Amino acid sequence: MEHENNVQQMAVASTDIDASLALAQRLHGTFYGDDRENWQHLPFRTLVTASTDDLEELAAVADVGLYVVFRRLIKQGTPKVIALFPLVHFPEITHRQADAHWRDVHAPLALEHHGFMSHYTQLSVVHTISGLALDGFALCGFQTIEDLRERFYSRPDGPEVIAADVKNFADLKNSPGRLIATEQRFY
Repeated sequence: MEHENNVQQMAVASTDIDASLALAQRLHGTFYGDDRENWQHLPFRTLVTASTDDLEELAAVADVGLYVVFRRLIKQGTPKVIALFPLVHFPEITHRQADAHWRDVHAPLALEHHGFMSHYTQLSVVHTISGLALDGFALCGFQTIEDLRERFYSRPDGPEVIAADVKNFADLKNSPGRLIATEQRFY
């Protein structure tokens, strides 16, 4: 099953919503898409994850990047909207160090300070096959867009605590902006 914890999958980052949606359907995967009209400030607008060995089919849609990822389900839920944060690791540490901090330190902090977050998955990039060099994708799910925009932090010190911790493992200058995505599962 696609959303089991601790599974390796393929991920495709793309600018083509229609091709990405069709790919997710064909491969019985998951489609994450940002359908805002003003998305051009982002390097991609869709992410597709699937368990497959058909690299040729994936590469045909991966105009931004093609990755092997390790899916870590931190908090299970059925979100209506997802803040999808692409991650580039802090340059003074290795990918492995950044990933360990993200998993072991940041994940518990995120659960504590994002009380309205109904779902949280980390997609750790194990290998970049092609395209944009990224270290991971954080999928932070919420029940409403208002929860995402107005109740992202559930504690007054949340913005400071989370920002201080993110600087320990992520390169904020080089990490692309977040997508505001919806999720469609085809399995």
